[in-house]
Amino acid sequence: MVDWYGLGWFVFSLAALVLLQRRLHFEIQAIFILLFGRAEIAMVLFSLLLFPGVFLHEISHFFMAGLLGVRIGRFSLWPRPMSDNRLQLGFVETASTDWVRDALIGISPLLAGGAFVAYTGLGPLGLLTVWDSLVGKNVQNMLATLGGWKVGSDFYLWLYLTFAVSSTMLPSSSDRKSWLPLLIIVCSLIAVAVFVGAGPWMLANFSPLLNRLFQALTMVFSISAGVHIVVLLPSWMVRKLIGRLRGQTVVS
Repeated sequence: MVDWYGLGWFVFSLAALVLLQRRLHFEIQAIFILLFGRAEIAMVLFSLLLFPGVFLHEISHFFMAGLLGVRIGRFSLWPRPMSDNRLQLGFVETASTDWVRDALIGISPLLAGGAFVAYTGLGPLGLLTVWDSLVGKNVQNMLATLGGWKVGSDFYLWLYLTFAVSSTMLPSSSDRKSWLPLLIIVCSLIAVAVFVGAGPWMLANFSPLLNRLFQALTMVFSISAGVHIVVLLPSWMVRKLIGRLRGQTVVS
């Protein structure tokens, strides 16, 4: 029997991270708007807060494009508002190339950011025992570990860096532009393989690898979601307090 529980946890952790990220970004920007009353100042402060993550995001595009031999154009780490009301925190312009290289350039921030989050989460932040307990479904041991958690002198620095990187590592819509045709090609090849009778062999040989891949991604997204929850709660309280003191509200 093929075990696909890793896929289920991956979808859940990714959805949780996306929702938490959107809400947290709103809370932080709302705090800046309430404090300074100008969207331009809020935009600059928000981008400065996330600068380590933005830098890693864009520099990963830059190095992946160079590694793949793709010509690089303009490079910017300065925020700018987009026509669809989104805020672009930075960009790297690359020459149009084939779908495979475009997809690799697009996914490079997730690879670099995911590696950083995994390192900080399981290393400096000390979440290895918590993760092992979660994977082993040992809730009692996980709660005991959290109860005896000791915060080191550099804990908050690593927490901030993990927050900044995990908040900016997901590929943007422009990063994902080549994913659909590549996904169609891969699905078509899989469909052909299943049609000629290679389905059982593929399940037996590839499903364990995919399941482990989904588990690794789940670990990264779970750590990221957990950090977002830790930052979201005080951010929400600060935004509510400032709004009440000023008699103003910011609508999402």
